[in-house]
Amino acid sequence: MPPEQPHSPRRANHRGAGPRRARIPQEARLPRRAARARPWTASRGRAAAALAARERAELARGVRFRSAYLRIMGVVLAVAALNVLLGALGLVRETRSRPLTDAERARYVAQDVARRWQAWPAGMVFPEELPYTGLGRTQQYARRVGIAPEAACGSVVDAPVAPVLGEHGCRTLLRATYVDQTATFAVTVGVAVMPSEDARAGAAADLPVDDRVGVRPVAFPGTVTDSFGAAQRQRTGWVGAGPYIVFLTVGYTDGRTRASVPLEEQVNSEMWPLAQTLAGRIARALGEPPDVPRCTQGNAC
Repeated sequence: MPPEQPHSPRRANHRGAGPRRARIPQEARLPRRAARARPWTASRGRAAAALAARERAELARGVRFRSAYLRIMGVVLAVAALNVLLGALGLVRETRSRPLTDAERARYVAQDVARRWQAWPAGMVFPEELPYTGLGRTQQYARRVGIAPEAACGSVVDAPVAPVLGEHGCRTLLRATYVDQTATFAVTVGVAVMPSEDARAGAAADLPVDDRVGVRPVAFPGTVTDSFGAAQRQRTGWVGAGPYIVFLTVGYTDGRTRASVPLEEQVNSEMWPLAQTLAGRIARALGEPPDVPRCTQGNAC
């Protein structure tokens, strides 16, 4: 018998014996790496130059844009500065002290006079004492008895006078009553406040020429004027000053009426001059022109 063949350690293929595959080394089974291409030195230089050129172009474009922006902003700021400078010069020109024109002086006087009835205290419109000249050219003083409340123009004047004041825009009427130094005569002074001097002149031209009508007397109970009423009036009148019509009415303090006084005694040598003096002093104070400054900011310009 032939000797037995030695068995291979590998297990036989159960499906049948076949040709054995050649054993491939481990290194041969790994994928081979692709070879890396190396650029030429000249190519790298051209790429760097192109990149540098692009950067220089972008930088130049940015510089141009920035320069244009700065020029535009410079023009805008210059125009704004010029406007501010011109405005400041105009403001200085308008606010600096300069001499008043004739129109400005006239307007200053008119405005100051027109607001006195409100701006002044009642004691300045109707002073507590007013000087007058008595018989024998002696200096005497009339004394204020009282000041009536402010009233509507038509409510404290006689019927023929009321529509005239209303037509010309009378704003209000102020009244006060005085007595002479001997307390023999009572005088009521009424100040009609008109809108302007022209309105005052127009109203004065339309007032009735009648010394029996005008402002109504104001009596103050408990004083010597207690019995001074419309029937006791001996005479009435008025005087104009600025935008004011200053009415006056005078009578006796003892209650004598106009009808009871003989005609030759109605024009008393002392009574009527007293009333005219008091009304005239009040009118002159209200209408006297103020001291006008020479310049827009005082007397220095």
